Amino acid sequence: MGTPSIAHILAKPFAIMGIVNVTPDSFYDGGEHASPEAAFAHAKKLFSAGADVLDIGGESSRPGAEPLSAEDECRRILPVIERAARELPAAISVDTVKSEVARRALDAGASWINDISAGRHDAGMAALAAQRQCPVVLMHSRGTPLTMQHNPRYADVIAEVRAELSERIDAFVSAGVAREMIVADPGIGFAKRPIDNIEILRRIGEIAVLGPLLVGTSRKSFIGQITGRTAPAHRLAGSLGSVAWAFALGVRFFRVHDVAETRDLLLVMQALRTGTMPDV
Repeated sequence: MGTPSIAHILAKPFAIMGIVNVTPDSFYDGGEHASPEAAFAHAKKLFSAGADVLDIGGESSRPGAEPLSAEDECRRILPVIERAARELPAAISVDTVKSEVARRALDAGASWINDISAGRHDAGMAALAAQRQCPVVLMHSRGTPLTMQHNPRYADVIAEVRAELSERIDAFVSAGVAREMIVADPGIGFAKRPIDNIEILRRIGEIAVLGPLLVGTSRKSFIGQITGRTAPAHRLAGSLGSVAWAFALGVRFFRVHDVAETRDLLLVMQALRTGTMPDV
């Protein structure tokens, strides 16, 4: 069985991107999967739980995170990508803002790029995606993880996120990336206040006019601010609530830490939406 194509993944009733952080400092699971062995074991677990795409990253994007060199990022992720590509029939995404890291990850067996800067950080990312014609997730953000939560402000968060994402999509298409290879992400928690995150989710359909969306709310701080759960470890139920809401409004692609639980929720949502039993 080969790696599933983007068309196959996006044609499913829903798709799940499982998070594999090969980092010591990510906000939820930093340090748990920092070694190649632990990261691969986690990737294998997520794939077995139903992840359609394994998103492997070596640089934390939590608010306030310091940037990492391309060499250090590659040192963390390439052994994990190489082994996952060899042993798991899953689509593998590299979570990076650096075209050099993305190039080396694609050479090592990754088949997707997930760029939280949507090419703002490195102008070479669009050219690389065009050259490889690989799926690419373009996320809305402003600034960098180090600065993004320094007083973010929007006059109209929906209009501004939609316009800024549209501009980045156009830039990649102009560089030669096929439009059907692009997935947009509104960037929940990235240069957003809690009320901005809520408004984006409430009106997610107004952003979905751009095409396929990936939404990532998993364990994020706004969930804790809504629920009073200060520790990310206690935010699973709130995260699932946000996934259920987004699915009900038409989103079909989710980036999560908790693949098995998210899959169960989405199977129930899909059965209730269609009145049919899922083929599991």
